[in-house]
Amino acid sequence: METQPETPATDEAAILHTQPETASLSRLNRDVAILSIIAGHLNRKIDVHEALQEVLVHVTRLLELQTGWVWLLDEHEKPYLAAAQSLPPYLADYPERMTGSCLCLDTFLQGDLAGAANINVLRCSRLKNAERDKDPTSLGLRFHASVPINAGETPIGVLNVASEDWRELVEEELQLLRIIGDQIGLAIQRARLSAEHTRAAARLATIEERNRLAREIHDTLSQGLAAITLQLETADALVMTRPERAQDAVRRALSLARGNLEEARRSMVDLRAAYLHNRTLPEALATLVRDMAQETIEIEFHYTPTANFPVLQQRLETAIYRIAQEALANACKHANPDHIALTLEIEDSELCLTVQDDGSGFQPDEVTKEAMGEYGSGHFGLIGISERARLLGGELCIQSEPGTGTCLYVCIPLEERGANA
Repeated sequence: METQPETPATDEAAILHTQPETASLSRLNRDVAILSIIAGHLNRKIDVHEALQEVLVHVTRLLELQTGWVWLLDEHEKPYLAAAQSLPPYLADYPERMTGSCLCLDTFLQGDLAGAANINVLRCSRLKNAERDKDPTSLGLRFHASVPINAGETPIGVLNVASEDWRELVEEELQLLRIIGDQIGLAIQRARLSAEHTRAAARLATIEERNRLAREIHDTLSQGLAAITLQLETADALVMTRPERAQDAVRRALSLARGNLEEARRSMVDLRAAYLHNRTLPEALATLVRDMAQETIEIEFHYTPTANFPVLQQRLETAIYRIAQEALANACKHANPDHIALTLEIEDSELCLTVQDDGSGFQPDEVTKEAMGEYGSGHFGLIGISERARLLGGELCIQSEPGTGTCLYVCIPLEERGANA
């Protein structure tokens, strides 16, 4: 017995022209293929509005309709036009006609739009005037079908598709649209939950950063005071019997006090991110390099482009500055380098930071979380650098070998992935 060849889920022409042995099988194959295409677009697109636009294109094409539009509810439960496909001039040229309430929206908001339904021109407040006045710019739109978009019990919005003839959609087509509406609702809810998770993660990172700085200030003062106290106790014990050694201990105590005071001041400045105040990111990084340069370590900084550097989100600027600050501190403390190069550049709409040193290096594959903590002892360390990059949709890459130095490379998209979801 011959078997009917399968319809490719991604071949729209095949969907429209498949001629199986029975009409019911043809409809079933088409419906499954349409749902597969719609699900694919909803899963691939990060931006909800882009996904809705793609869905409208395919729904109107595959159901041989003319146009469609989607209302979504905002955070205040107010409907807004989220996407539209081939609106007639009667609606497209007069945006005010696509605002305010209408029968389908009122029915949906009242909880009475239980399923997909045909709405004729006499009841549609957006089309009835065009029909009454025989306005040719309406392109003969007669019916539209309204489909509720829900995520479980949560109302999300309304999907409308319209035909340019008097044809009402049959029950099977309305049922297919209802399933598509459910797909859209779940995709939107997933995107919103993902966006909320990202915002929560950012808030958590801010809290963790404040806690880290508070611990750093505490550790700086407590450890510094303990060392100073030890030196002063030594001086006190030797002041009568060995005054020269007592004087050396006092000098060491003074040096420790100055160093710890400077460290405490630096930590307090970190709390306010003062280096970024009234400065561009390149200017702040240049100041950071100048302040961290030592007699035995040469630190260079350069960035491209050298002019008209774009205005960045404050969150992105702060993250890049903190990453550079931590990477330079780690290299100076632990790698014993002679030279460090800090580079900032834009590549393919991504902001990239590179920290290259010629120090002692290490084996990245052998660095566990505990080892990362040791490598960044007293600071946020490599774990913190990685988490900062990840929260902004970026990546951290480390290349190093013992005796060959280390290259730390961070790349973050200028437009955060998922931010528009």
